[in-house]
Amino acid sequence: MRIAYSGFMLIPSDAMPTPERVAECPQCLKAMPLCICDSVTPIESRVALLILQHPQEQDRELGTARLAVAHFANATLRVGLSWPSLAKALGRPVADPARWAVLYLGSARAADLLAQDLHAKADIIALTRKGEVAESQRAILGGIEGVVLLDGTWSQAKALWWRNPWMLKCQRVILNPARPSRYGRLRREPRRDGLSTIEAAAMILASLQRRADIAETLNASFERMLARYREVQATTPEIAPRPAAKGNQRSHRRNR
Repeated sequence: MRIAYSGFMLIPSDAMPTPERVAECPQCLKAMPLCICDSVTPIESRVALLILQHPQEQDRELGTARLAVAHFANATLRVGLSWPSLAKALGRPVADPARWAVLYLGSARAADLLAQDLHAKADIIALTRKGEVAESQRAILGGIEGVVLLDGTWSQAKALWWRNPWMLKCQRVILNPARPSRYGRLRREPRRDGLSTIEAAAMILASLQRRADIAETLNASFERMLARYREVQATTPEIAPRPAAKGNQRSHRRNR
């Protein structure tokens, strides 16, 4: 039997009280004090959403993939490393993968491309396989039927990209956010276009369908999630930990 010293007397360690495990929401997998699932508003969208999450993605407290999916009837979250095809990942037939957009992980930046006076006010830009601005932007983006987002750290997202070569058949797109991520000090992104998964979904789905209400609803949910996190952080920091010290932060996230 292991013995723990209490300061005045010896107490068997197996007799010492253990912290109670905090219940988790079965939908978002967050600790119940952080859950905002009861405030999720359903959104109708003609563009489907597929989020591929790396299996080692562990940050449930501030993750947004499940929150984003909860808003849509035609949204799917898959956890894993690779799938044989888009159809297998989605769980249903896909007529033409080229009509699905994937948020590109390359080095192309919207700001740099827009500096060339091409599509100067675009929120979303379709790219060629060479990372250049594609011709016929309106026709390409207007024909998009679904969107693929990768959820995880920068290195995890790259692993998903390389392990799923069928993404090469999809239409590559990049976003041109007007503001940094709403994460603020809770999570700092080294690039201005680094967004949370729910922010990326809000921007791309709203832009493709020209529906500001989609972005407003998703971003409002994200802001409620962050507000709840900060409230819990102030009273129960073990459930909502503070950001890691500089130098110990997680690797760059394209979206999360």
